Amino acid sequence: MAKPHNEPHITLTEGSIRVHWGEKTLTILPTSLPPNTEDPADFTIDLDSILTWDAPHDEIEIEVEELQKITTAIEEEFDKLGLVVEFE
Repeated sequence: MAKPHNEPHITLTEGSIRVHWGEKTLTILPTSLPPNTEDPADFTIDLDSILTWDAPHDEIEIEVEELQKITTAIEEEFDKLGLVVEFE
């Protein structure tokens, strides 16, 4: 079942997370972790690096409410796949 345009749609790609929301897209790359990290997550996201949407909407800042919905949607997608995501 497709999500309505007022909710983010998450796609996991090789090495990134793609968020589609209406006409806007956001590509999230993983954060590097120290090599000795115990039980590393499958994907770690630096929330401070998520500021704007991808071009051509890169002048539009991502609001706090949008970021909260995005992180919830990412967690739900990772849970469905049995993967672990961590937010820093």
